[in-house]
Parts: sequence; C-alpha cells; structure tokens
Amino acid sequence: MQADVRGGPRLSEIVGFLPLVIFVGVLVYISLNAPNFVTVRNLELVLMQSLPVVLVCVGLAAVVMAGGDDVVSGGIDLSIPATAVLSAGITAQMLSLDYSLLSCALAALLACLVVGVINALLVTRVGMTPLLTTLAMFVAVVGVNNVITSSRRINVDHPWIIALRGTEIGSIPLGIILVAAIVIIGYFAMHHTRWGLNLQAAGGSKDAAEISGIGVNLLISHSFVVAALTGYVCGFFLLARGSGSSPGVQDNLMLEMVLATFLGAAFSPRRVVTMWGAVLGAVLVAAISIGFKSMGVNVFWTGLIKGSLIVVVVAFSAISQRVR
Repeated sequence: MQADVRGGPRLSEIVGFLPLVIFVGVLVYISLNAPNFVTVRNLELVLMQSLPVVLVCVGLAAVVMAGGDDVVSGGIDLSIPATAVLSAGITAQMLSLDYSLLSCALAALLACLVVGVINALLVTRVGMTPLLTTLAMFVAVVGVNNVITSSRRINVDHPWIIALRGTEIGSIPLGIILVAAIVIIGYFAMHHTRWGLNLQAAGGSKDAAEISGIGVNLLISHSFVVAALTGYVCGFFLLARGSGSSPGVQDNLMLEMVLATFLGAAFSPRRVVTMWGAVLGAVLVAAISIGFKSMGVNVFWTGLIKGSLIVVVVAFSAISQRVR
C-alpha cells in the first residue's frame, strides 16, 4: 500500500509531463527539417503570430484557475475566441462607416462585456456547466458577428491598428511590448494579490473556499469578465495581424487556445493550469504552426495534427488527475 501511495504522485508527474515531451519532439523535428527555423528573425515572427493566442490563453487561464482544471466539470470558456472576433468585427465595421476609433473601441468593449456577464450569470446563477454554456455562447457570438459583418472580410488600414504590427520601440515590436505588459499585469493580479489567491483557492477546492468565507461564485463571475476583456483586446491584434476582419478566424484560435492552455500545465510543478504556463504554451503552439508552414505542410494536415495534439494533451491531463 505504501508503495502505491508513493508511486501515485510520481506516475502523475510523469503522465502530466508527457505532452511537453511530445511538443519538444515535434519542435526538434521541425528545426531539423524546416529551413531557417532556428533564427532570431523567425523567433520574432513566432512571438508576433502568438500574440492573439497569448491574450486568449490569459483569459482562459483565469477561468480555469477559478473553476478548477478538471477538463469536464472544471472552469473553461470556449467563447473567448468568438468574443475576440466580435471585437474585431464591430471595430472593422464601424471604421468602414467612418466612426472614430474611440467610438469603435467603446462599442466593442460593451459587446464583449455583455458576453462575459451572460456567461457568468448562466454558470453561477442558472447552474449550467461552463463547457456547454461557453460552447453555446461561442456559436451565438459568431452568429452575431456574421450578421454585423455580413460574413465578409473588412479591410482595416487605421494607423493605430497598423502600429500594433509595424511600429517598433528600440527594435522591439510595439505589439510584443503591449502584450508583455498585459501578461505581467495579469500575472501579478492572479498570483500576487488577495483577489488572485482567492481565485486559485476557489479553483483548488470550491467547498473549502466557501467554508473559508470566499465568495466562489463572485470570483468565477470575475474570471468570465476577465476572459471577455482579453478577447476584447485580442480583437485589435487580430485586426493588426490580418489587416482587417476575416470570417472563420475563431475556429483555429479556439483550437490553439485550448491546446496551449492545457499544454502549459506541464510547466507547473503541480501540473495545473497557470498563466505563465499558458503563455509559454501559446508560444510553442505558434512555433509549431509556423514550422509546419515552413515545411510546406498542407493546412488541412496542420489542423488534423493540432486536433490530435489537443486530444493527447487533454487525455494526459485527465489521466494525471485520476492518478493523483
């Protein structure tokens, strides 16, 4: 019996670490077969391409930390990519009608906050599971965005949007600086404030947190609003990366968000989702995507590989939790 008790945590650590080993193996394979993959220029390209994924991963990490990292019943928000696309769609549509960028930003912010509040109410008040709630919201928000944009591409050439992609400060792209600042603020809020510690306590054990007097439902509601805000900001980086709003972006963004966030758990000593882990996972996922493009891999095969990696990462996460 004692051997089982000691072996359980060790086995859990090994299983939780395996997804990272698989990703490192894929990256090594890409670096050996893709031309100029391991260069400073390509690293900058990876960071720039990862910015939207990093932002939505920060939001998803907050929701998972508040609701728990169980892949079925824990906290999750699949609607963040749709919220990002809604933010981009509203901004692009209003800019095409000659509204000021400030008016566009305020309208997009209001719409994204409504999505976050509805998610929070459905989960904490109605009692719906986060998985089904946010999946339904994903579909609904994409539908709303399609109505707003008429499911068409809208080009954006506003100088402030272009600056997120093209402007550099001391040879460092402005977009990287801004996202890095958001990540640092998010890390401090989630790991070095009373609110953040209570958020983690709520996700670690809801019953224990409630006994301690922590308002679990309120914190879960906060996490959904934070997730909506990261989707809102992500919308502007989607506009910058694609020079406009394009239909269908949310599907790949959701795949990469889920993959990166749960992959990031491998960076945690306890194999749980953390903000820094999610950010590192986002960079790894972007590196793999760019590596496959450099190798000339068909985009459909790339989607299949990402989907398979999600299954592997989530499966190993579930197995690790069961072993613990």
